[in-house]
Amino acid sequence: MLDTPDAVMAALRENDTRPYGRPRTVTAEELVDAAEQFDDTGVRSLALLELMEAYQYDGERSKSPVVFARVLKLWDTDPDGFGEWAREQVFWRFKWVASSLLGTPDVPLEAIRRWHSEMRDRYRAAGFGLQPYYAQRFHLAAHTGVGTEDAYELWTARPRTELSDCHACEIRSRAAHHVRAGDDARALVAWRPVLGGQSTCSEEPYLSHASALLPMLREGRLDEARSSHLVGYRFVRGKAGMARPVGQHIEFCALSGNEPRGLEILSENRDLFTLTGDPGGRLDFLTGVEVLIAALARQGHGDLAVSGPPGSGWTVDTLLAHLRSEAGALADRFDARNGTDAVGARRRARLEREPLLAEPLALGVRSAAAPELAGAPAVVPAPRRATEPEPEDFAALVVRARELDLVGHPDADRLWRRIAERFEADGYVHEEGTAAGTAGRLRAELAEQRAHAALDRDDHTGGKAELLAAADLFEQEGLLGQALMVRTRTLVVELGEVDGVASDWPALDEALGRARELHAAGGMSDDDYLIVLQCRAFAAHHDLVAALPEPPAELVARFGEVVGAYRTESVALGSPKRAATARQYAADAAARQGRMAEAAAELREVMAQLDAAELPWQTPRVLGLLGQVLLQSGESAQAVEVFHRALAEAARWGDDSYPFAPTYMMLGHASAHTGDEGAAIRALSEAAARFDRKGRAAAEEAAQVRLQLADLLRGNGRAADAVAVLESVLLDAAAPELDERLLAQVRLDLARGLFELEEYRDAAEEYLRLADEVEEWEDGSTLTVVACEASLALARADRWEAADASRERALAAHAEAPQWDQMAATLRDFARLVMREQGPDGLESALARLAEADAVGAAAEQAGASYNSWFLRGGSHYERARCLAVAGRYEEALAEVERAVPVYEEGGEQAESPRAEAVRLAALIEGTDLGRTKAATDRLTAAIARCRSVGLPEAAEILADLRERIAASEG
Repeated sequence: MLDTPDAVMAALRENDTRPYGRPRTVTAEELVDAAEQFDDTGVRSLALLELMEAYQYDGERSKSPVVFARVLKLWDTDPDGFGEWAREQVFWRFKWVASSLLGTPDVPLEAIRRWHSEMRDRYRAAGFGLQPYYAQRFHLAAHTGVGTEDAYELWTARPRTELSDCHACEIRSRAAHHVRAGDDARALVAWRPVLGGQSTCSEEPYLSHASALLPMLREGRLDEARSSHLVGYRFVRGKAGMARPVGQHIEFCALSGNEPRGLEILSENRDLFTLTGDPGGRLDFLTGVEVLIAALARQGHGDLAVSGPPGSGWTVDTLLAHLRSEAGALADRFDARNGTDAVGARRRARLEREPLLAEPLALGVRSAAAPELAGAPAVVPAPRRATEPEPEDFAALVVRARELDLVGHPDADRLWRRIAERFEADGYVHEEGTAAGTAGRLRAELAEQRAHAALDRDDHTGGKAELLAAADLFEQEGLLGQALMVRTRTLVVELGEVDGVASDWPALDEALGRARELHAAGGMSDDDYLIVLQCRAFAAHHDLVAALPEPPAELVARFGEVVGAYRTESVALGSPKRAATARQYAADAAARQGRMAEAAAELREVMAQLDAAELPWQTPRVLGLLGQVLLQSGESAQAVEVFHRALAEAARWGDDSYPFAPTYMMLGHASAHTGDEGAAIRALSEAAARFDRKGRAAAEEAAQVRLQLADLLRGNGRAADAVAVLESVLLDAAAPELDERLLAQVRLDLARGLFELEEYRDAAEEYLRLADEVEEWEDGSTLTVVACEASLALARADRWEAADASRERALAAHAEAPQWDQMAATLRDFARLVMREQGPDGLESALARLAEADAVGAAAEQAGASYNSWFLRGGSHYERARCLAVAGRYEEALAEVERAVPVYEEGGEQAESPRAEAVRLAALIEGTDLGRTKAATDRLTAAIARCRSVGLPEAAEILADLRERIAASEG
């Protein structure tokens, strides 16, 4: 019941804790009505200011001026009835009203200028400086395009006042001015304190992250652009008051080759189409969306279904027409009000921008929207070599495709696709008696090409079916050698890819015998015969690898015999390509058995062999394998160089079948090992994007890479980036299909990242969801870990009842699957949080938690378990001392921390740091709380000498500083 001023005030305080959005706004409106029943200026003013704030951050800024008019009326009537905070807000929110008026095209310019004058006069009368007034004058000039430079100078030349926008927001405004002037480099210099985290506020650096995206792209600062997108979008996602930055993120996706990501963001923020209370922000949002949709239309995706205003279905074409009409009309309204074309010109300039990158920028996040767009970049990179010409004559085209196939040239695939188009076209009549051969033979070859395409997509079942069809067609044409080669391939095509498929050596032996007969009789080409031998080598390699680390002698012997025969025959028949493949099998087997030097030497000889044979398009796979060997050998720097060469050569030759995604993943690992974390992040991001292009078949590999990427980002101090990456894995439609342990690790890392970002409520939700998922696992240790961490997240989120329940759950799980050190550490941390929350009143509860920690240690000792005894026992003494000190029981606290010191000494060198901290606490209690300064300084002097002797200079400096402060307090 809101029947008293106190009840309304309590409701206002409760509403203030809610996130901005419609529920908070509706409640604020109700509270204004409730406050009106009382003749209490303090309550009424606070209710109105709360409503104004709700409108400001819920996409309804145009309503703020009306509310503020009521505030001013109260102020002019009873200024003494306003509390201190409310009095400050009256003057602060003049700026909000000025911004709202400027962003509403129905408000005449003269009215905006009158408001500026009102603001100036009231500031002067109250004794405030006028820098904020000149800031509003600048924003008006920048909006209309009239007198911008003069207004900028008038604003920035004045000193800041207590009513100036926060430093971070002012930096954003200054940087945006430089961007509009075309000076991206200067803007990014100005943005440094904000983007670097030195200057922040409730909205910064997130709004600056959005505004800086395109300047970063234009300046080639791609790593920073990627990070700004990941961090910035997480903040604005789904917020009604963030239409402008959401539009900027969508535009960034369009101009960085990430159209699927842009469509996903559009889908997540579809409700922004319905919000009309912030026309200026709405125009920026609609224009950002239009940049994306227009780009898709230019690429020929007009019929693609996309998210638009709720209530009907939309395609690219229909949404584009709607955006042009809606946003165009809104821009015209602003220009008509302003008497200039500045707003429309800025909109047109955005729409005329071309993509800023030659290839898509890998963002690291998963985008499930419009998978049909993910297969190719928006801008096709220029070819890096002359491609094989396509003969106009059909027979010549077929002959050339076969020649290229024979040497493994990547352009063969393109020629075969062209052959298929012409052969299958309506009205095609095959001309018999030419070098192309019979129509039946071509049908068989095209079926074989379809099998290759299916296998490249990891569709091994479909590939096998096409191979069998090709074999039947070859047999119908009497081409028994080709038919046998293709059938032999079906014996191995599913090895290692389809569960339950094993090498069929009787069939492979039979195929070899038949191949020898046909080859000797001239009924089988040299290359088809060698492919039969390669199939056998592949099977032998598969069997050997599957039996590692200790394969039976017969498998080792078979591998040597089969691969040796393949290599010998390849050399004898003059096929350097096949000989190189045989040596790669040998090198790979050597590497897998730890013979790295042998493997590297073999691969380098293969490279020389391919160079001599002038088969450069065969080198990328050899380089990729050599890179793996070098990486496993600890030669990471060389591995990085080799992986780069492999990727460059594969791209140069247009080899679409090359395993780009795994190679980028290994390049990421190698770069991380060299300490080049930026390069590692780029490579892993690209690997994830490449796996995405394979669709759901590679969803697990993509998730694994993102898990590694997030781990690297967190280790590099970029927890927000890591969280964005992990969230994208869990939001993907394919997430439920992932391995449950992989999914659990993703959720655990996400929860830890959220905890690190101090988003404790969200972290707790992830921990609790994970705890429920792993509760039935046979190994209960995971539940123990998760429940421990969940209890601390819940406590940090101020959900103490749930925190206690999670702690009890952790103890119960620990009883079944002990995690001695973590359980004790959790209880110690829990005790500290209790004292921080409750102060002296929480001592009994905190001491109970520490008693539980001691019991964990005692149980570990009794069980003969492996645990860190000195750290567990010393930590309990130390934490108990802290709790007692907070409660004012200083003598007991000192005695307790003195017990910690000798326990820590049991840990030797590794315990010197916690020992020094225990001494610091003891001296602090002794010298500050108990007044025994001499004893405290003596204690510190000895500890300082010890720290210096054991190589802890920072600890020594901390203790020395404390000694100086305690000594000074005595005087």
